Amino acid sequence: MDDWNWKESASKQWDDMAPVWKQRSEKMWETGSRKDIIPFISKQLESGKSVLDLGCGNGYGSYLLHQAGFHVQAMDLSAEMIQLAKQQFHALPIHFSQGDAAAPPFGNQSFDAIMAINTLEWTENPLQVILECHRMLKDSGLLIIGLLGPTAGPRTNSYPRLYGKASICHTIMPWELQRLCQENGFTYDTGFGVYKAAVNQAETENLPLQLKQAISFMWLFSMRKEGEPSNG
Repeated sequence: MDDWNWKESASKQWDDMAPVWKQRSEKMWETGSRKDIIPFISKQLESGKSVLDLGCGNGYGSYLLHQAGFHVQAMDLSAEMIQLAKQQFHALPIHFSQGDAAAPPFGNQSFDAIMAINTLEWTENPLQVILECHRMLKDSGLLIIGLLGPTAGPRTNSYPRLYGKASICHTIMPWELQRLCQENGFTYDTGFGVYKAAVNQAETENLPLQLKQAISFMWLFSMRKEGEPSNG
């Protein structure tokens, strides 16, 4: 693995995935696992605020943010994803750019909110991305993160690590992400779980937070920038 480059490998895999992802994306956002995300953000953030869609894929979530009344910029590691986004949404005032979430080209305190849905688990260094989000957010800015839970099928992409092989999927769990954010300048505001069909959601209501997260397909976090990073 000495000559393995995460960024090059991740870029290639997401570039190759782009056509298939475009076919699935609209359904995910409209009726699937991501359908409640934009309404959730709209309840916490005033229309007209600036939002960065970090890890935007083919841009369908960015489009929905725009439809909800936000000023949107969007970025993804995959050049092919960004090309698809520009082709589909070229008539809208959304700025799409290719870039690494660990080294975004935006200035300090540039955004009122950042949305990162299924992005942190696909980064080489989640802490670095969190620190960059802290830097880019205005004071009391909103950080919305959707993180795949332990029951999510895409988590199997990290399995090769058990054989000492490289993987573009990080193993960070929801409770780890929450602690990492809280130790680095964010407070946990609220959140909710997305579960597989076999889970009776009513029966999860009285469970402790970590147990709810442990059976989730995805956990959606709402964090506020309230302090400074711990610097380790």
